[in-house]
Amino acid sequence: MLDYTHEDWKARAAGLNIRGQAFIDGKLVDAASGKTFDCINPATGAVLAQVAEGDEADINRAVAAGRAAFEDGRWSRMAPGDRKAVLLKLADLIRANLEEMALLDSLDMGKLVTVAATVDAPGSAHFFQWYAEAIDKVYDEVAPTGPGDLALVSRVPLGVVGAVTPWNFPLDMATWKGAAALAAGNSVVLKPAEQSPLSALRLAELAAEAGVPDGVFNVVPGFGVTAGKALGLHMDVDCLAFTGSTAIGKMFMQYSGQSNLKQVWPETGGKSPNLVFADCEDLDTAADMAAFGIFFNQGEVCSANSRLYVERSIKDEFVEKLIARAEAMQPGDPLDPASKMGAIVDEKQTQGIMRFVEEGKKSANLVTGGERVIVDGKGCFVQPTIFDDVAHDNPLARDEIFGPVLSVIPFDTENEAVAMANDSIYGLAASVWTDNLSRACRVSDKLMVGTVSVNTVDALSAQTPFGGMKQSGFGRDLSLHSLEKYTALKTTWIKYKA
Repeated sequence: MLDYTHEDWKARAAGLNIRGQAFIDGKLVDAASGKTFDCINPATGAVLAQVAEGDEADINRAVAAGRAAFEDGRWSRMAPGDRKAVLLKLADLIRANLEEMALLDSLDMGKLVTVAATVDAPGSAHFFQWYAEAIDKVYDEVAPTGPGDLALVSRVPLGVVGAVTPWNFPLDMATWKGAAALAAGNSVVLKPAEQSPLSALRLAELAAEAGVPDGVFNVVPGFGVTAGKALGLHMDVDCLAFTGSTAIGKMFMQYSGQSNLKQVWPETGGKSPNLVFADCEDLDTAADMAAFGIFFNQGEVCSANSRLYVERSIKDEFVEKLIARAEAMQPGDPLDPASKMGAIVDEKQTQGIMRFVEEGKKSANLVTGGERVIVDGKGCFVQPTIFDDVAHDNPLARDEIFGPVLSVIPFDTENEAVAMANDSIYGLAASVWTDNLSRACRVSDKLMVGTVSVNTVDALSAQTPFGGMKQSGFGRDLSLHSLEKYTALKTTWIKYKA
């Protein structure tokens, strides 16, 4: 697969059998209304499939199926080792269908197929395997009591978990929510982003093939204002996990209060700072990773390092290095292995990015990029763009652009850099570049974010929690900690004759 040419990938894409029906209670089904919407390839404008437009009626069907499955115990009371075996098989099936899963995400939202094939799809398989292996290794507790008392503290599944996932990592985000929720014994109703539903629908088919019982994993494509809202307001959903914008995350919190006080776990926006100090000797690696941190996945990453703070004495040198790297990362056909960036997810997002860029040209120093480009006569493509000497209060440095746009801001002192980095409504991630261990620890301690990456960017793994602070939300994906949000603590107190 890694040796595929552009023509190889195009031929394989042409041979896909794309299905757009919802997946409810173990079956592919049409929306109750019969409505569909176009699933569009942002690189070409071509319609990939007609996708079922789920709404409240379909959410109701899916939640009812999930509740029935939970109550009869076909999954929730399955032996941990048996659930583990099913999820391990699902991981294997993802690997066996790696090419298809990578193509679905690439065609659906514009990411490079080589990235989808080497990062996203293998990562999804890895996370399912990791949570499968964790199922029979998470222990309950026995509380200390006096004679005649036995207090058992167990983690029990909540019931029906709703998951609403974004379009930037369609398969991975479905996995981050679904794998942990399923491992804990819950039923899941997943509402993928309307821009990128295809891999989630295929994942549901593979889950059924692996042995996940009917009704346990349901996928309802549709729009946020209908299907998403219905899931958030549903009285029989016990928990809702969300990744997306801060504004929508706040709406889900409101839906909880308006309905049944379901747990809501939001992982929302970001405007992550990257601090580069003059005592970092390897500026080439720092520049490589700074470019990766903002231009990877076309900048459509919640934790993208979109604010770059550089110590003034090295700022001009560092910007020159960044310009060279940006100019070598021009967008192209996502199916072409030679392309360095793919397409923006859709026309609306592309126009939103360009509005920031055009306003930025009036208030900051554009040093490279800044244009929308056409590839093969069509598509939603934006050049990697860098603005230098950006004022800290400029919208370029304040707002989440969610595109390949970097703001460079000089600083003179460590305290100034930390103060500016923390002066944001967001607190998802940050990076620090320094060869001074004391500074690395000191600055990391002061940064109010969920993850600090030192001498790298956006570090994550199955073993470490991912999530933020402030208006980046408080939900946590990955690691054993994510199981906490899909379970409840239950105490069973037994009196016996001592």
